[in-house]
Amino acid sequence: MLITFIRSIFLYIIVLIVMRLMGKREIGQLQPFELAISIMIADLASTPMADAGIPITNGIIPILALLVMHLAISVLNIKSIKAREILCGKPSILIYKGRIDEKVLRKERFTVNELEERLRGSNVVNIADVEYAILETSGQVTVIQKPNKKNVTIEDLGLQPKAEGITYDLVLDGKIMYKNLEILNKDYNWLKRQVNKFNILPEEALLVTIDGKGDIFCQEKMKK
Repeated sequence: MLITFIRSIFLYIIVLIVMRLMGKREIGQLQPFELAISIMIADLASTPMADAGIPITNGIIPILALLVMHLAISVLNIKSIKAREILCGKPSILIYKGRIDEKVLRKERFTVNELEERLRGSNVVNIADVEYAILETSGQVTVIQKPNKKNVTIEDLGLQPKAEGITYDLVLDGKIMYKNLEILNKDYNWLKRQVNKFNILPEEALLVTIDGKGDIFCQEKMKK
């Protein structure tokens, strides 16, 4: 029992390291070859994890081989457009100039109901508002609305807004983010003065942030 427990933890760490080396894509944004490798890694890890009679290297070596294969395919994917088309496919235009392309829908095995569902996921409730809908290689649907249906931007109003900058966490669950304070050329005493305005100490805060304009957000931790 203990051996199985230790093997499971070790394989979990290996899989976690491999997945981190593969990149930061979300599951819904994985390309087909990435999804296939992820599924295979999970399967390879589960077998020696469940059966203590199988050498643990029987799981680790194939997993590392898949990592090498993934890295090689990724480089090929970057270097060659043709290879990219073969491995990942090409985006398909489901709606072109306001009209649904039925041939493309059938080719991609997409129903109209599924298309409407994807549009609602992009906050578009009326298909008549769509100029283009593109099925990306990751399976996501990119929606471009008709010009008269798009949200008005600051640029449309002829305004020149200032850059807002990055929001930094200064305190997370009572822990001081000293690295972020260092980036901002601030210290603990400065932080304490800012948080004191909310009648608490930094260590008593659930979250303290500062945005690019210098505005402080502070919320106190719930008292036990």
